Amino acid sequence: MHLLFSFRESSKDVRLLWISVFLRMASFGLTNQVLTLFLKSLDVSETNIGLFMTLTLVGDTIISYLLTWHADKIGRRLVMIIGALMMFVSGAVFSVSSHFVVLLIAAILGVISPSGDETGPFKSVEEASIAHLTPHVHRPEVFAFYGLFATAGAAIGSLISGVTVDYCHLQLEWDLNQCYRAVFMVYTIIALLKFGVMLFLSVNCEVQFNSNDSINSASAPTTETSSLLDDSDIQEDLTQEVHNENTFGLLGLSGLSSTARFYLPKFLVIFMLDSMGYGFMPSAWVVYYFKMAFAISATGLGTLFFFTNAIDSASSLPSAYLAKTLGPTRAMVFTQAPSAVFFILISISSNYIVASTLLILHCATSTMDVVPRQVLLTSVMPSTDLTKVMGIVNVAKTFARCIGPVFTGKLAEHNHLYVGFLINGICILTADLLLGINFFHLDKDILRKQSVLI
Repeated sequence: MHLLFSFRESSKDVRLLWISVFLRMASFGLTNQVLTLFLKSLDVSETNIGLFMTLTLVGDTIISYLLTWHADKIGRRLVMIIGALMMFVSGAVFSVSSHFVVLLIAAILGVISPSGDETGPFKSVEEASIAHLTPHVHRPEVFAFYGLFATAGAAIGSLISGVTVDYCHLQLEWDLNQCYRAVFMVYTIIALLKFGVMLFLSVNCEVQFNSNDSINSASAPTTETSSLLDDSDIQEDLTQEVHNENTFGLLGLSGLSSTARFYLPKFLVIFMLDSMGYGFMPSAWVVYYFKMAFAISATGLGTLFFFTNAIDSASSLPSAYLAKTLGPTRAMVFTQAPSAVFFILISISSNYIVASTLLILHCATSTMDVVPRQVLLTSVMPSTDLTKVMGIVNVAKTFARCIGPVFTGKLAEHNHLYVGFLINGICILTADLLLGINFFHLDKDILRKQSVLI
C-alpha cells in the first residue's frame, strides 16, 4: 500500500514536523474551546470579542509576513524554535492577566488562534520543509499524514479542554475564569514540549540543503524548473503576467520566479475568498453558538469538538487518494462544496442532534481539501519559491479572515449569529466555482507527474 510505504520512507525530520503540528494543533484545540468564553468571563462584550479576534488576526498577518518572507534567510529551524517560545510566553500571559490590551498583544505574539487552526507563520515553514524533504510521488500521502496529525491534535486538545474546565469547576469548585486560565497553563506546557521537539530538527530542512534533489529528480526537475508548467504554458496570457510582475515589484515581491508571479494572484483571490468566509464563523464562534443555542456543558462541547476533529483527522488519509485519483483541483471542489452546504444548514437547525450531525458532516468533508491544496501549490510552484509562496498564501488568507470576526461579534450581540453560517457557505461555494474555472485543466498534468514509478 503506497500510503504505508510513504510513511516508512519519510525522514526523521518529516516525522518531527508531524509531531510539531500535532502539538501545535493540540494547543489550538485547547484554547479554541475557551477563548470566547474566557473573554466573556472578563466582561468583554461580544462586539469587543469580535474586535479582539480581528486585531489578533491582523497582528498575526504582519508577523507571518515578516517571518515567512525571511524564513529561508533566518533559518527554518530557528523560526520554528522561536515560534514555540512565543507560544510559551503567550500562554503564561493568558494564565495571569485580565487586561484587554495585554491579552491582545500576547495573542498576537504567541499566535493564540481565534479560529482553532493555523493563523501564524509556522504552518508555511513546515509545509515548505516537508515539500523540500519529500519527492513528488510521496507528497499526497506525506501531506495526508501531516493533516492527520494536525486534526488529531486539535481533537485531543478540544477534549482535554472540556474535561479540564468541568473538573476544575465541578470537582475543585473553582470559578470559571480560573478554570479557563488552567487551560492556558496546559497550553504553556505543550509549548515547552514543542520547543524540545524543534531542537532535534536537522539541517536537511533548510532550503540551502539539496541532498534530496537527486530523489526529487526522479519525478521532476529541481529549482525553478521543478514547477509543473513550462514557459509555453505561462505565455497564454503575457499581458496579465507583465501586469502581475509590475504589481509584485511594487509590493517588493519581485524575487519570485515567473511561474510563481503568474499563478500566485489567481490562488490568492480564491483562497482569500474562502478564508474570508471562514472568518465570519471561525471555530471559536461555532463553540459559542452551540453553547448559547443548546446550553451544552464544557465536557459536552469538548466531546462534540473531539469527535468533529477526530473525523477531520480520519478524512485526511482518503483525501490523499482523492488527490491522486481525481486530481487536486477536482478533489478540492468535490469535497468543499458539500461541506459548505452542510455548514449553511446548521443556521436553520433548531434541534441539537440535527445541528451536531450537520457539523460532523461538515467536518468530515471540510479538511479533505487541505492535502489537494498542498499538492496543487507544491506541484505548480518552483521549489525555490515554496517557503515564500506558502507564506504569502497563508498571510493573505489570515488577512482575509480578519474581516469577519468584528461583524460576527455584532451579529452575536443582536442574536443573529446564525447569519455567519450563511456568509461562510456562500463565500466557499463561490471560491470553489472560481477554483474549478481556473485550475481544472492542471489536474491531468499533476496526475501524470505523480504517476512516475518509484
